[in-house]
Amino acid sequence: MPEEPLITTPTTELPVPQSATLQEQNVQMGNVLTRAIEEGKTDVPANPEPLVCKPQQIESWRVFKIMSEFVEGFEALRKYGLAATFFGTARSTFEPHFYTEAEALAGKLAKAGFAIFTGGNAGIMQAANKGAYEAGGASVGLNIRLNENAVLNKYLTDSVTFDHFFVRKVMLAFASEVYVYFPGGFGTLDEFTEILTLVQTKKIRKVPIVLYGKEYWSPLIDFFNNKLLKEHAAIEPEDMELFHLVDSVDEAFEYIQANVKC
Repeated sequence: MPEEPLITTPTTELPVPQSATLQEQNVQMGNVLTRAIEEGKTDVPANPEPLVCKPQQIESWRVFKIMSEFVEGFEALRKYGLAATFFGTARSTFEPHFYTEAEALAGKLAKAGFAIFTGGNAGIMQAANKGAYEAGGASVGLNIRLNENAVLNKYLTDSVTFDHFFVRKVMLAFASEVYVYFPGGFGTLDEFTEILTLVQTKKIRKVPIVLYGKEYWSPLIDFFNNKLLKEHAAIEPEDMELFHLVDSVDEAFEYIQANVKC
């Protein structure tokens, strides 16, 4: 039996041969996506099921939803110039000083003209948004909808809520001129290594990556240095210079001011 098409939309065009030029291939893909978007925008379910297994077909509504989130996200980003993104735990289980210091650092950066981006949730994110909000700056949340709910903190001047983690991560990766990482869990570590890899592989330009809290981050840095670099040569010595460790608000602010190139 012939394979089902990947995108289940009607087509009258014949497949483009492999010998087609890049422009011809792009035109064909544009036609397929246009049809998928037109069909999909009327069929998005109110409570879509998660994508668990590798799909044999891609529903048109899912293509539309993903593309619409990208468009909405980039439209939100382009409203802001100089910006700093804060990452960190959504919980209240870390030492209290981290939350007050995230608030203080965000406030100083907001007064210096930075828009402050976070995931828009609680914990470190709320602290950073509060600092920016109370300093009179732009305080933006790029939130993710979990368990049918999107919990936004009350210190946002603007927000976008995503259903897809990967779309949100793209927005966070392109949002700012500096990335500040406070202590957190799997999500914070994932977002740190994502940005670190993008800079290392030159998929995004080199920007300051600030790790806040020596006691928290030092064991991971030691792992990078001892296991990845010295023992296995899995990274290059210069990769250890892609991030900067700080332990105070003033130290972080001075480093950011000196290293952000607008």
